[in-house]
Amino acid sequence: MTSTHVPDQARRARREPGEVFGSGFTLFADMLLVGVVTAVACLPVVTAPAALSAASAVLRRSAGSGVQVKVGDLSAELRARLTLATLAKGLVPPAFGVLFLLDERLLRSGLPGAAAMAPVLLLLALGAAAVGLRAVALDGPHRLSGREALARSLADPRGTALLAAAAVLAALLLWALPVLLPLLPGPLAFAATAVDLRCSAHRQDG
Repeated sequence: MTSTHVPDQARRARREPGEVFGSGFTLFADMLLVGVVTAVACLPVVTAPAALSAASAVLRRSAGSGVQVKVGDLSAELRARLTLATLAKGLVPPAFGVLFLLDERLLRSGLPGAAAMAPVLLLLALGAAAVGLRAVALDGPHRLSGREALARSLADPRGTALLAAAAVLAALLLWALPVLLPLLPGPLAFAATAVDLRCSAHRQDG
């Protein structure tokens, strides 16, 4: 039994160059599971940051141990994050969304300078999405900290660009196939976690 157990451990411990999640990480199945459970947990809207943070936590743990994600682990992480503070922070994304739609309506109304402001508004939305994804991937004392997420976004522009691209891709998929909505939180949480793990590794190396 020992002879078969040790090679399994060694196989899980191996990583390809630059690989965050090892071969033992059942990526597709875990993202489907995390996506569906997180989407259900996001239905009250204000629970979205806590749900995505819980998803990131279980993905982070799976990346370190190679153990497949379980619904019980995700539920436990979600319960630990459902506090008044996180629910209050959950008001920020819908408030920003309403503000963005109002600004977009104003730009469509033909205000002077609308053509110049449209790209600025789009960049602000992408930046906010990237910072938001950074925030849900934070662990430990910086959990869901907007200030820390902004600092890491500015310190790691490449990772921030990747998260903005992930947000754009998710928006395009949702626009083309709205039925994919329950599956999108999984890949977004995965992208946020992977970028945060790489950023943390770079800080430790530096």
